[in-house]
Amino acid sequence: MTAPARPLRWLYTRLPRPLDPLRSIKVKFGIVAVVTACTATLIVLWGFALGFRARETLPLGVLIALGVVQLIAHGMTAPLREMTVAARAMARGDYSRRVRATSMDEVGELAKAFNTMASDLAAVDRQRREFVANVSHELRTPISALRAVLENVADGVTPATPEVLESAVEQTERLGRLVTQLLDLSRIDAGAAELDLTRLDVAAFVSDVAAEVAAGHPEASFEVGVQPDLKAWADRDRLRQVLANLLDNAARHSPAGRPVAITARSAAGGLVLEVADEGPGIPPGERARVFERFNRGDSSYRPKDGGTGLGLAIARWAIDLHGGDIYVVDAPRGCRIRVELPELSAHPTSPD
Repeated sequence: MTAPARPLRWLYTRLPRPLDPLRSIKVKFGIVAVVTACTATLIVLWGFALGFRARETLPLGVLIALGVVQLIAHGMTAPLREMTVAARAMARGDYSRRVRATSMDEVGELAKAFNTMASDLAAVDRQRREFVANVSHELRTPISALRAVLENVADGVTPATPEVLESAVEQTERLGRLVTQLLDLSRIDAGAAELDLTRLDVAAFVSDVAAEVAAGHPEASFEVGVQPDLKAWADRDRLRQVLANLLDNAARHSPAGRPVAITARSAAGGLVLEVADEGPGIPPGERARVFERFNRGDSSYRPKDGGTGLGLAIARWAIDLHGGDIYVVDAPRGCRIRVELPELSAHPTSPD
């Protein structure tokens, strides 16, 4: 029974839909009513001319009218049936089904919106699976390393030297960074984050963040170039989070012996920060996608020890809170990321 049903269903979904060009479903209903009445009337009149009575030809006329209506009105309800089938498939976790959206009326618009929703749900489901896999990997690696170190120390296999304890601290810090990113992501979804704007001495601020990152990357060097007497209004913690993330990424990918450049200047009353390295860079086709959630990209510009693809997404969120912009700019070599913060009066939550 199922084998013949599939060709019939395929043929049914490929039937022509003559009413699709019409942009109003009300007009379609009107046409269907007129066609039904005219077809039944013509059959009765034709039977009357042949000597048949109306009570004999009317049932036939009704049946033929229903067949004609089925052909011309096929596209009116077919998308609804397809959406029902696709919705049931989505409930089972299958987001691959799409609806034939050729109608120009309200049902066609609904079908297009349904297809868009299905694509978005499929992307979200894929991102969720990738995120769970990435986070599981990120958690398992430092936990396993930390457990091995502690077990060796506890069993007396490895003495508790400063180097061994430093290794355990590094794994703990890695776990802490991941937990912080996950908490920031939950704040993004909840929309609960607010800005605490303060007046920043940009030169001192950039130097502090660079020194903080340099402590974790002793092999890297940083060159700071800040416009003299530069001040800016910003949320210190959020901007520190952004700059530290950019410097950390740049330090990971900058070749040995080559510095990471940090510049800051004023522009149109606002603040412009740039972080540049001489690493492999980001291909133009991936420059917008690197700021998306969970995106780790195919580029070599990614953390060498793995990552969840959350750092730059959280950085963009923090800059969006300030009403600014963050993007990758062209550079002769390496990668250059620019952060633009608006002037004080441009932000609605800025103090007077």
